[in-house]
Amino acid sequence: MHSKFGARWWCTRAGWLIAGVCCGAIAAPRPVILASGFDHPWGVSFLPEGRFLVTERPGRLRMVEADGKLGAAVTGLPAIAAGGQGGLLDVLVDSAFVRNRTVYFCFSEPEVGGGSANSTALASAQLSADRSRLEGLKILFSQKPKFASRSHFGCRIVESGDGNLFLTLGDRFSRKEDAQTLDNHHGKVIRIRKDGTVPNDNPFVGKAGALPEIWSYGHRNGQGAALASDGRFWMTEHGPQGGDEINVAQAGRNYGWPVITYGENYGGGKIGDGLTAKDGMEQPLHYWVPSIAPSGMTFLTSDRYGAGWKGNLFVGSLKFGYLDRIELKNGKVVAEHKLLQEGRARIRDVKQGPDGLLYVLTDESNGQLIRLMPD
Repeated sequence: MHSKFGARWWCTRAGWLIAGVCCGAIAAPRPVILASGFDHPWGVSFLPEGRFLVTERPGRLRMVEADGKLGAAVTGLPAIAAGGQGGLLDVLVDSAFVRNRTVYFCFSEPEVGGGSANSTALASAQLSADRSRLEGLKILFSQKPKFASRSHFGCRIVESGDGNLFLTLGDRFSRKEDAQTLDNHHGKVIRIRKDGTVPNDNPFVGKAGALPEIWSYGHRNGQGAALASDGRFWMTEHGPQGGDEINVAQAGRNYGWPVITYGENYGGGKIGDGLTAKDGMEQPLHYWVPSIAPSGMTFLTSDRYGAGWKGNLFVGSLKFGYLDRIELKNGKVVAEHKLLQEGRARIRDVKQGPDGLLYVLTDESNGQLIRLMPD
């Protein structure tokens, strides 16, 4: 195997490398490269018959066969402002795909007329029967206002149990104060129906001066999101220098950025008044100092890796190149375990597949889709 996940993974027949230590009874799963050759992949979602859709940040949507063979890029995408952290980002196959062939994807959308401003947008389309193109493209949502920035797009999509869509939105880096006001979409989580309309029970519907799509606010740059078994929406978000967070984003709540944070300015120094708590602002469920640069996240609901892993939360680290297995008890983090450290690849996304196994994307110029096989 010629990759960062090479022969060094094989420790003994009794165990695998986990956090650099050979383990026996508690064995880490075996990483198997299913597909490679991606150009900075960002999101993965699952199609019937074992196929996958994978986004590449420069602006390509790739079909992956069950055996790992890469197909030609799927056509029919809209104009994409690829550059910096922007491009084609997350993808989600609709839960009723067999009936409606619908796919959702989010991307950095350029302003009309070719200016430098851009924003995060969410679109839907139908995948053609031969899986070669997108048809019936519809822009469901465009973040407002557009702003000239190559950073902090957010852009994770989650389908909720009631059939609505959550989308994380970044603060665009230099517009961080916008995260505290409700007349814009910067630093927010939004919730919309699958046709782009706003659910009547969104928390700010009918509130003067507030955009009705907003679900929660005071976020910085959420790049991981997942639905818990109780239906609540969990997310990871990047702190500045330190202070990465796990939050449970609840309706109408304010998560504090940039008023409260456990991070500091790049190069040092407090942000604002240097507060870590304030009345009316939510504390993170968990935070990291120093930053791990958290990206994709998923809950493991299967028992494919044994009872001890079922219910664990998995979060990818871009900065340190590992997959964080997080044990929870009563909704709190009680332990963390670093997996896939040996490869030191930037973990961009992690999802549980229909087969109950975990799949990981590495954000590299030769990015990989990896299946974690139980030992």
